[in-house]
Amino acid sequence: MLYTFRRCPYAMRARMALLQAGRDFEAVEVSLRDKPASLLALSPKATVPVLQLPDGRVIDESWDIMRWALAAPDAQGWWARAQSPANLDLLQRNDGDFKHHLDRWKYPQRYAGETLTPDAHRNSAVEVFLRPLEARLHRAPFLGGATPCATDLAVNPFVRQFASVDPGWFSMLNLPSVQAWLKGWLANPLFAACMVKLPAEGASRFPPL
Repeated sequence: MLYTFRRCPYAMRARMALLQAGRDFEAVEVSLRDKPASLLALSPKATVPVLQLPDGRVIDESWDIMRWALAAPDAQGWWARAQSPANLDLLQRNDGDFKHHLDRWKYPQRYAGETLTPDAHRNSAVEVFLRPLEARLHRAPFLGGATPCATDLAVNPFVRQFASVDPGWFSMLNLPSVQAWLKGWLANPLFAACMVKLPAEGASRFPPL
């Protein structure tokens, strides 16, 4: 059972990994304002995604859910290709500085005490993450090289969120490889399946038939 929220980038990457791995699972769409008691009982953090396995084990970190989904067996190498030092560094940048600046640009009302302006956070996000990502994607079409890997799945929901704040501005950036990579993922059937809407209540097979 996966507790998820459709627009949460952490939950999106977990759903894509489960779908890519062909894992059968049910999902519950969580209202962040009214979290179900079953979620709170499983994970004190009460943040999505949370995956409860059939044997009762609970995984409440998105990267760990991706590992469980993709690592064993890893016949197509999705997990192995993500374990290079360059990809692990990129993941750390995404989940660290990039997410920090993204939040403060997208939700400035939540960070009224910030000394930097939202636009300064926006520009810092470009420098700390998107330019290194551009350099990587200029050399190869995916972070896994000629084929994608778990790192592609892990970071594209956050780049999507960044681009959606001001699509016109994003389209004018000199980041052609990032823009083409993101466009490709948004058109990918895996992403479309990941974003299928769930009923507001109860558990449903994912993606719903």
